[in-house]
Amino acid sequence: MDATDAGPMPGQRKRRRQQRDEMQRAAARFAPDAGRWEVLFETQDESEWRDHIHHLRATDTQIDWTTVRIDTFCGRLVQPTTYRLSLFVPAPEPDPEQDSINN
Repeated sequence: MDATDAGPMPGQRKRRRQQRDEMQRAAARFAPDAGRWEVLFETQDESEWRDHIHHLRATDTQIDWTTVRIDTFCGRLVQPTTYRLSLFVPAPEPDPEQDSINN
């Protein structure tokens, strides 16, 4: 029997299912109708970028780092690389009392 003939490694199916479920939850959590991405910081200086991230992690306890997106836009030869830190801001929950007043 060849190693490639064997079934999946123990726990692999469960791990893949958990990863898929987590990706689906993240997609729903950050869907366009669920809120918007607000840029917190943007620079073209990599050392400034690193310093700012380290400073925020050390000092800002209000940031939920599971709702942060870090983007690196590679500029190639024409434009320099840009680094951007964005925070997901959830859409305001509809107020049921306002809906009943308006109807």
